[in-house]
Amino acid sequence: MSEAETEGVVVRVAAQYVPERSNPSQPLYFFAYRVTIENRGEAPAQLLSRHWIIRDGHGREEHVRGPGVVGETPRLSPGQHFEYTSFCPLPTPGGSMSGTYRMRRDDGAEFDARVAPFSLMADHLLN
Repeated sequence: MSEAETEGVVVRVAAQYVPERSNPSQPLYFFAYRVTIENRGEAPAQLLSRHWIIRDGHGREEHVRGPGVVGETPRLSPGQHFEYTSFCPLPTPGGSMSGTYRMRRDDGAEFDARVAPFSLMADHLLN
């Protein structure tokens, strides 16, 4: 699990290997991750876009950018949170992800809420 706080916005991520969607002979390793974004600050913040940095076990890096998350741009008042699940395929049994969410306050100020690095590891690598 990873956790980071930026300007009162806390981002927590937990990832797990999904063996039934993986096919190591391809090679394809499939991971699911659950994100919780919580506004512990004193002002509302809306998620505008995402930037993921995905690294596989060979050190190759891919940058993924796009609007919102899972088709939504949630606006979080103080004390509110938003959760979603997404997926990441990798060509190696291990890797990592990190990134940022571009956030906007009601006054127009924008900032990047950090997503701390988290590991993607196939179960057999954990033993």
